[in-house]
Amino acid sequence: MVAKLNDVAELAGVSVTTVSRVINNYGSLSKKTIDKVHAAMRELRYQPNAMARSLQGKSSQFIGLIFPNIQNPFFTALTNEIEQLLFEKGYKVIIATSANNIEKEQQYLQMLAANQVEGIITSSHNLDIATYKDTFLPIVSYDRYLSDNIPIVSEDNYRGGYLLGEYLVSKGAKKLLMLSDDDHSNSPTTKRYQGFADAVSEHSHLATQNRNSTTISTKDDIKMIVNYVIAESIDGIFAYNDIMAIQLQNALRDAKIRVPEDVIVVGYDGSPIVQLLHPDLPTIIQPIRQAAQRLIDTLFHEIDNQVSTEFSMLPVTLYVPK
Repeated sequence: MVAKLNDVAELAGVSVTTVSRVINNYGSLSKKTIDKVHAAMRELRYQPNAMARSLQGKSSQFIGLIFPNIQNPFFTALTNEIEQLLFEKGYKVIIATSANNIEKEQQYLQMLAANQVEGIITSSHNLDIATYKDTFLPIVSYDRYLSDNIPIVSEDNYRGGYLLGEYLVSKGAKKLLMLSDDDHSNSPTTKRYQGFADAVSEHSHLATQNRNSTTISTKDDIKMIVNYVIAESIDGIFAYNDIMAIQLQNALRDAKIRVPEDVIVVGYDGSPIVQLLHPDLPTIIQPIRQAAQRLIDTLFHEIDNQVSTEFSMLPVTLYVPK
């Protein structure tokens, strides 16, 4: 039997109006009240307007997308591919950007649930969001570990990092700097840094700096890295994404350091716009369209309550300037 709004209100010990306000994130309510309503919804597996939708024989035909930001051309391209493929299936998307703001992401999750999305595709860079573990919505994650019960679509990150390491070694780089965004989670992206380290371990000296990839680095941040590169005679840099790599290329050249003659900078992502505007950047190309299709296929397996399919990792390729 499908739970009703009245059932949630009775279990939570509040009024139907209060439940509606919690669902729609409207008005001022205490955290205790909000938590009681969410607990009742989880226990009853209640979805807003689920009965009305089933009686009409319709779905909302909305999918929620939560990405760290769409300033990064990679996420812009991935969002565009997902939107196009879902549109062809008769679905529309609600896009949210979470950056590194946990409260913002939690509110977006509540908003998406209240707007009756059929499921969520996310690449959250925020850790320890209990809402993901407790949600009853179908969710699929891109390259991020969120919970044991949330499937992950992943690319061969280890292979990507290894290919970049091999490339720098083949170019004779001996003193390397790896800029990572390793959050020490179980997310597949951490494997690219291990792959890189393994590829260069017997050939080069490797220094590592951990940084936040969810925001674009400031001029001061870039200047500090350039100063370190000069002081330590670094001749090869692995940046965690193409944006950081391009920033470093520009800053090094401004400092009269030749790129790639004196310092080789490599990136990661390989979005179409970066390949078009910066063909001199060695990078790993991630298969954006394949990733979008795999994310959608996996999500609809979850929506249809099908047994999860174990997909192989998506392949990546190394791009080097000719």
